[in-house]
Amino acid sequence: MDEFPAASQELDAFDRRIIAVLQGEGRLSVTELAQRVGLSKTPCQVRLKRLTERGVIRGFRAIVDPARLGQGHVAFTEVKLSDTREAALDAFRRGVLAIPEVEECHMIASHFDYLLKVRTADMRAYRAVLGERISTLPHVSSTSTYVVMETVREMG
Repeated sequence: MDEFPAASQELDAFDRRIIAVLQGEGRLSVTELAQRVGLSKTPCQVRLKRLTERGVIRGFRAIVDPARLGQGHVAFTEVKLSDTREAALDAFRRGVLAIPEVEECHMIASHFDYLLKVRTADMRAYRAVLGERISTLPHVSSTSTYVVMETVREMG
């Protein structure tokens, strides 16, 4: 993790412009991207490749509307573990990765251990995921759920 601050310092103004433009419009051609950031095509292509190889740009994807795909229910689930030694944390993390409804999983410094963002079709489906999948993960001692009533802002 110590390499990330140094890596961010290695980014110059062109790298940062490339990233900013792609965050807004990831489907641009290299030619269009180069024009927008003030470079010729080849140097822009080299920078884009370097940013991707170094993991600064982790990929490109389509941003979809989950509600239109029948996945409009969002809940945040606090998870408290009975054991927080490294082996228990690893077992929990591996289990979470096997649940496709869990969009995000964050270890939290709080009175609970993890916060999950869970997306399902509806409350019934969420209840099944919570009861049959999340609650049965290794070392889960308790959960609390917060159901989203409205999303004001969500990054894609």
